[in-house]
Amino acid sequence: MPVAHPEPIAPVADPAPRRRQWGAEKRSEPMSIVHPKPTGRKIVLGRLGIITTVTAWIVYVVTTILRQFANNPGAGFRFQLEAASYLTVVTFLTFSALMYLLARQGALYRFRDHQRVPRGELDRHFARYDDGVTVLVPSYAEEPEIVRATLWSAALQEFPDLRVVLLLDDPPFPTDPAVIQRLERTRALQTEISDRLAEPAGRARAALTAFRNGDHAPSSDLKRLISEYQAAAVWLEEFAEAERIEDHVDEFFVDLVVMGLARELRLVLLALEAAAAQSAELAPERIEELHLRLVRTFSVKTETFERKRYANLSHEANKAMNLNSYISLMGQRWAVEDAAGDTVLRQVPEGEDADLDIPDTRYLLTLDADSQLLRDYCLRLVYFLESPGNERVAVTQTPYSAFRGAPTRIERVAGATTDIQHILHQGMTYYGATFWVGANAVIRKEALEDIVEVETVGGFEIRTYIQDRTVIEDTESSIDLGAHGWKLANYPERLSYSATPPDFGSLVVQRRRWANGGLLILPKLWSQLVERRHRHERILVREVFMKVNYMASIAWASFGLVFLLAYPYDSRLLSPVVFVAALPYFLAMGSDLRDCGHRFSDIFRIYGFNLVMLPVNLAGVFKSMQQALTGEKIPFVRTPKVKDRTAAPALYVLIPYLMVAFSVLTLYRDVMAGNWGNAAFAALNASLATYAIHSYIGIKNSLVDIALGTISWLYVEPKKSKPAEPAVIPKTAEEVDFSSILYHGDRRLNRDLRGSHDRRRRASGL
Repeated sequence: MPVAHPEPIAPVADPAPRRRQWGAEKRSEPMSIVHPKPTGRKIVLGRLGIITTVTAWIVYVVTTILRQFANNPGAGFRFQLEAASYLTVVTFLTFSALMYLLARQGALYRFRDHQRVPRGELDRHFARYDDGVTVLVPSYAEEPEIVRATLWSAALQEFPDLRVVLLLDDPPFPTDPAVIQRLERTRALQTEISDRLAEPAGRARAALTAFRNGDHAPSSDLKRLISEYQAAAVWLEEFAEAERIEDHVDEFFVDLVVMGLARELRLVLLALEAAAAQSAELAPERIEELHLRLVRTFSVKTETFERKRYANLSHEANKAMNLNSYISLMGQRWAVEDAAGDTVLRQVPEGEDADLDIPDTRYLLTLDADSQLLRDYCLRLVYFLESPGNERVAVTQTPYSAFRGAPTRIERVAGATTDIQHILHQGMTYYGATFWVGANAVIRKEALEDIVEVETVGGFEIRTYIQDRTVIEDTESSIDLGAHGWKLANYPERLSYSATPPDFGSLVVQRRRWANGGLLILPKLWSQLVERRHRHERILVREVFMKVNYMASIAWASFGLVFLLAYPYDSRLLSPVVFVAALPYFLAMGSDLRDCGHRFSDIFRIYGFNLVMLPVNLAGVFKSMQQALTGEKIPFVRTPKVKDRTAAPALYVLIPYLMVAFSVLTLYRDVMAGNWGNAAFAALNASLATYAIHSYIGIKNSLVDIALGTISWLYVEPKKSKPAEPAVIPKTAEEVDFSSILYHGDRRLNRDLRGSHDRRRRASGL
């Protein structure tokens, strides 16, 4: 077996920009924030697609399966087994296609009915607002430039009380000089942001103070306001001009995050100048709101927190426990103490000196280190949470879209699937089947307090808000929140973007993690439904179907595709009606791709992409089964966010070649046997898989990765023998480490907090 690939560490030196491939994405401008309203024709065609899919499946069952059994009563056991298995595969795949069409239809209804909240209503709502948002950005071994753009996009959010906290999860005391340099650059980001924002924030606050202390002469107040908006826009434009653009993500940050905000301020400036030219008078309250807008745009508190510095916080290597560690400290004051060489945090009461005073906020915003927010994200989503009828909404977000202008073919196609998922998640909200997608979300902290689990490990309290039992912590937390009567909702706009892995190796890491865990969470869904029944909540069948499809479709679709690829089914089971059942799905996807700025023909590229990702998805499913059988938690492997190529495990590179070879062999046998339906399917798979290997993996990269995997398999590093426990050597009183003895007692009996936490959680079946 090949040895496990270690988690890649981001290089410190700035690599050369990635070369653009032929067939890469030419369009760099993003999609509109507000979805275009669908036409009545599109909505009607969507309904017809749903009806056609269901009808075609029924017709296939009646005219092919049942008819074959009726006309061939003496058919052998093999044919009966083939018919049953083929019907099962077709049914599951048709069900997933139907769920796609249904979610898409829900999204169309939401896009049709969505009315954007006017800017004036937002200003009025937040005019006397004093609640805050804490933005938590978990980061591990990221390139500082990637983290910097993420932090800036959060820092430029307009909100009355905004705190941006970088949860740095790197080992705090590295010895490698390159790693030390990268870590120091990352730690310095929060200082850079606060220092650069000091000037515009100070000017905006001074202008607001002058207005509040002035006599409110309409002409002079308006003139001062115009001057402040002019200065703010110029500051942002100079900031954008000084930025270095190396790739499409940098271009997005400059053009959409920084200049997008500058353009919006210039639009306000245009209105103010028009008001001055028309000698119009703005109410003092409105002028104050516009001053507050500038103050809140540039005012932010930044902080870096490193949980691994403290022995009494969980050191579990996953994003969930990184978030949990900080959330558990919020709203309290802490003293840093030395405990026999370890650093621990002790809670201190009011009135006593504290080293850390971590304020509590009503809302949290979790943001992945490779994601970026557009203007108004916080403002509009918090307004949504505080609108009547949304009091029990725990999590809201705009499911992220992919950065445009991808330089590689695989990033472009993977990004297209991300844009499709954005639409589907919007539709799932229409049917009450929303899942939290962890890249970015605004969370009501009160809801997290409802689902927290508290345990004492090694004398210290460990609070778990977001479960880390699986590697898809956001999905499991969605189920936990629903069991406690909370709801989730997606906001029907595009206000967040996230990076797509640019090469096959890093995509393997991401998609294998996504495919792992859904099956493990299914029993929790059943428990949630039971709890909701006890509360006499109305549960629709379509909601349950969508949730089950979301968590388990990767498993049955992967196994179903394996059966279709590998087993030569009897030609009597084939029918053009199966193609008719699948046709609305592909036509709808092609239409959605075109609406997202991609090509209709990308449906074929995505099919080929799914073929080469088949072993990756299966690996994730098998990992779920392994965890279910053994009870051992699967390690969380972070997606590499580096500009260099990440090598893929040889097995995932080799299997697509074997799929092509087997499809060609199947094509030959079916042509010889005159089985033209199976032959056409084999030809399609062989051609699209070949294209996907060439376009998404690369022939040269394949050879390199297979060679590296072979070498890793052949070379086994010798195990290091565990050193014997040293004998206790008597010491003089002056040499005895009294503090260690007094604190730890017998070190041989002292269990490591992190390992103990993990073992105890596994033993309890959490």
